[in-house]
Amino acid sequence: MGERSLLSVVVLVGLWAAAAAQTVGYENPACDGKTVIVHLFEWKWTDIALECERFLAQAGFCGVQLSPPNEHAVITSDYPYPWWQRYQPVSYKLTSRSGTEEEFIDMVHRCNAVGVRIFADAVVNHMAGLGRQGVGSAGTSFETEPLNFPGVPYTEEHFTPKDICPSGDGMVNNYGDPYNVRNCYLVGLTDLYGATDYVRERVGEYFSRLVDIGVAGFRVDAAKHMWTEDLEAMMTLTSDLNTDQGFPAGTRPFFYHEVIDRNDGAVTVQEYYGLGRMTEFRYSQKIAWGIQDPGQLQGVYDPGWGMADSDKAFVFVDNHDNQRGHGGAGDTLTHKYPKDYRLGVAFTLAQPYGFTRIMSSYDFGEDSDAGPPHLSDYSTASVVVNSDNQCDGGWVCEHRWLSIYKMVRFRNAVADSDWWENYYSDGNVVAFSRGDKGFFAMVKYGTVTQTFQTGMPAGTYEDVVSCQSVTVGSDGTVEISITNEEEPVFAICVGCDCSEPPVVTATPEPDRTTTTTTTTQGPTEPSITEGIHRTVVFMYKQTNDGQDLFVRGGIDGSQRPGCTQDAATDPCAIDITTNSLGTSSHYDKYNAWRDGDTRLDWMGAETGQGTYNSQEASGTPLAWTSSNSGNAGYQDLNTYGDHYWMVDMDMDCSQTEDGWFEVKAYLTNAGNGWEGDISQTGPCSGTAGGSAHYTSANHLGRCGFVNAFVFDSSNCIIDAFP
Repeated sequence: MGERSLLSVVVLVGLWAAAAAQTVGYENPACDGKTVIVHLFEWKWTDIALECERFLAQAGFCGVQLSPPNEHAVITSDYPYPWWQRYQPVSYKLTSRSGTEEEFIDMVHRCNAVGVRIFADAVVNHMAGLGRQGVGSAGTSFETEPLNFPGVPYTEEHFTPKDICPSGDGMVNNYGDPYNVRNCYLVGLTDLYGATDYVRERVGEYFSRLVDIGVAGFRVDAAKHMWTEDLEAMMTLTSDLNTDQGFPAGTRPFFYHEVIDRNDGAVTVQEYYGLGRMTEFRYSQKIAWGIQDPGQLQGVYDPGWGMADSDKAFVFVDNHDNQRGHGGAGDTLTHKYPKDYRLGVAFTLAQPYGFTRIMSSYDFGEDSDAGPPHLSDYSTASVVVNSDNQCDGGWVCEHRWLSIYKMVRFRNAVADSDWWENYYSDGNVVAFSRGDKGFFAMVKYGTVTQTFQTGMPAGTYEDVVSCQSVTVGSDGTVEISITNEEEPVFAICVGCDCSEPPVVTATPEPDRTTTTTTTTQGPTEPSITEGIHRTVVFMYKQTNDGQDLFVRGGIDGSQRPGCTQDAATDPCAIDITTNSLGTSSHYDKYNAWRDGDTRLDWMGAETGQGTYNSQEASGTPLAWTSSNSGNAGYQDLNTYGDHYWMVDMDMDCSQTEDGWFEVKAYLTNAGNGWEGDISQTGPCSGTAGGSAHYTSANHLGRCGFVNAFVFDSSNCIIDAFP
């Protein structure tokens, strides 16, 4: 077997003994019976957290597969910021194109809190590709020649020695030789030497760090190119799932391994049995062939072709690779053919083979290298959800298509019924029962009205997709009508109905122009989410003598948990520096009260904040202004009229929520002082208007812009600075 294999056997003797004492459960996603994962490809962590709360939990999804959360190379030459830069690790630090470590932790905790599990795409076969150097997404320097990744750290001895690669150039080029596949560099990516304890320990630490945060499992990228004993060692070194995040004690992480096996090489999915589930790429081919010729669909599981057993298989219609023509692609259904794609995914969710993941994509057009929808600086754009609960701004969001997310409910309901009965196909219609738990049918062409044997108990049922009510007779038969329109499927199940899950409607955010579409959502101004930028707040209020207006704010605790009563350290407060509006006596109060005001917070006067005639401030001060140049309070930024109270400040936009912050006015000498709750559900007008990605009982403004509000009203205008 060679020197490397003998070393691995010796190391595994101890590992097997350790593993025997642990609960083996790498095939268990810990989802309380829910059976569908969605891959939110290249989404930001903040958007994933929202999607867990507003849609996925209510729709019955088991969990979310993330893009790799680790630090990655930032690639600007040849292809500007391509999707595949995420698969070129620089370190295991948790700052990536999707967000910071703090945002990652918040996302994991918020998703777990609503019962949606997080599965990280783990790139541990290799680091960044040869010929690259620079600074990664977390600011860590690296060089691939020499092999120097100080963020881990990895150096030359931690990479597979070239002399054990049987290819002449050190690259994978012969899939008929397992030593070539596993001991050589895959497409020039620097191959980690998984036989060494050091590499195994670093990967185990990375896995354990994610598990300790609350991650439930991993998709292991390029697992086909890793020796199974190396993988098992890394997995054995990984902690049990975190009980503080709702997992039972002793639960092992869920693992599913990318093993592209089309019965065409030396490496097979069966070699990975016992290590979790294996990605079954042959299913993608089978489902594509079957949608073209429905008579083939009963044979999507073909053990004669070497396909993994059902309890080992991880299946999907498409993934981020093969929808782009990579990773064993060829015959693959994608969102670009929506009618056939709906049929393929609905059928996948109805049939019993394997554990299922569905894809949620962005539109990449004809550019298979294109990164996600982005702003002008190539930072990832927020996902836009329109009033019809479908996505826009370059995001496709197949998981929100009716016949897809409604079928998640069906799959969950029939999950413990692993057989299909009463199978029927005539080349156009496909129908079958899932025992006595459910019945599914779909039509490829035209309208079909037909009687089917369902095998289900007699009674009245609702089609979970179309909501048509049908009656199953005492003999188990039902007459149904299916039309090949937008959602050409029919499904009934015991205990199911077609009610919509409660969905929080979001509106488009500003400037969602992408690399792949010319559509711009809302105004043309991009969100400002980093750095310190001038920000102005106007608040319209006609006051009485002796009354002054202040604002308090930051981020509300319902959006950002962990608020405290200490303004200096409160994570819900935002750093500001207030600017002078002038030196005339008209601004004496404002200038006195803004002295020492360094935080937009909810508490009132800060320690050391200035006073005026012994009067303490009641928050961040505003000054009365006018748009009339003849008035003492004239300000050229006030284009709105009299009685618009104003504060001019420099704000740290990185402390906002994707560029948005909250304020509420406080009026002195007016009872309790606070204005009422605000229902700012519609988009703000103005040259930089739009809506935040979340709702609040406060005014929502944009960092880096001029924001005009009305006391006790949801009216809002957001303008760019002239």
